[in-house]
Amino acid sequence: MDNPTTEKQCTKLIIKECRLLDEYRFDEFLSLYTDKSLYWIPITPGGGDPRTEVSHAFDDRRRLEDRIYRLRTGYAYSQLPMSRTRRLVGNFELGHGESQDIVFARCNFTLAELRVGELRQYSGWYGYKLQKVEDQWKIAVKMVNLINSDQGHENMTFML
Repeated sequence: MDNPTTEKQCTKLIIKECRLLDEYRFDEFLSLYTDKSLYWIPITPGGGDPRTEVSHAFDDRRRLEDRIYRLRTGYAYSQLPMSRTRRLVGNFELGHGESQDIVFARCNFTLAELRVGELRQYSGWYGYKLQKVEDQWKIAVKMVNLINSDQGHENMTFML
């Protein structure tokens, strides 16, 4: 990427998204996403086609809002008590897409989840399509690529 300002803004956006999730600040988290955003956790390592393959999650903006509503109101019974999480992201790679208002980003992540006294670890990489909307970078697509995506998982009802 040849624009250090854009690179810094996009990297800060991803770091902020992680922090907001860890702090249960779900409304602010949603404000980082475009109105037509997609959130995808493929089962196929490295992706695949969400229209023809099973996914852990494939949510549009409305489904994201539903998921957040259930977490915020206690209707996500599988999240009572709520998981405590902490994310660490790094090794950012960014590049422009089809225009200067589109940036593709990739970073590695490690996520620790504490739930009912049990600590679980998730690792992989996040893929993002970021879009400039009214002079602000927003998340248009987030893809969560777990290194063990094709293995069995317990209760992943929190936000990865």
